[in-house]
Amino acid sequence: MIRKYKKFKLSRPFNWLIFEIILPDLSEAIKLYAKGKLLDIGCGEKPFKSLTEGYIEEHVGVDHNETFHDKGNIDIFGSAYALPVEDKSFDTVLCTDVLEHLEEPDKAINEAYRVLKPNAYAIYTVPFFWHIHEAPRDFYRFTEFGLRYLFEKNNFTVVSIQPLSGFIVMASQEFCYYLWSGRRVLGGKWSPFYWAILALIQCIQYVALFMNRYDKSYQFSIEYLIVAKKNASDRNA
Repeated sequence: MIRKYKKFKLSRPFNWLIFEIILPDLSEAIKLYAKGKLLDIGCGEKPFKSLTEGYIEEHVGVDHNETFHDKGNIDIFGSAYALPVEDKSFDTVLCTDVLEHLEEPDKAINEAYRVLKPNAYAIYTVPFFWHIHEAPRDFYRFTEFGLRYLFEKNNFTVVSIQPLSGFIVMASQEFCYYLWSGRRVLGGKWSPFYWAILALIQCIQYVALFMNRYDKSYQFSIEYLIVAKKNASDRNA
């Protein structure tokens, strides 16, 4: 079984499974909807920039000064609530796993709407079943119904809300994180238990990747992919 995204910037021995699941669908959404000047909100180190190459003309990353990530790839420093760019100045918005870290996701979605041109698309990923991360700035998890409400409330037309896994991937990936977080209790890299846990983690991920072909329990999705469109008639927004 080939791991197509094994060299992805965020991929690690304990979590490559989630990227093998998420990136194909995110890549397809970018291929279909991204164009022109793209604003990457909460860009961090711009790990998804490679997915946009060939589809857009410019990739502009915005993030805040207190980000946990390396700031070397940030083009603009600012808040998702008050983006330091003009109205209707971008053809695409990309926002990956950011909304859960915002106290007011509703306000951030409205701000994304402001900076998009009419008929432009926003592409988001957000977690549903996922552990606490980047604490203490981890506030929410989203259902598909809550997502639809938030985007439609802020005048977007929802094109699609897509679950990205079933129960097997969700449970397997979380179990791998659990095992990885406890590996040091059994000793460092010179301990046979360390390598046994690493081998188990790899096996779990490969099995889950295979079983995902048949698992349709999307009510347990690890994450959602949302594509939303700014209305062509909304010339004043």
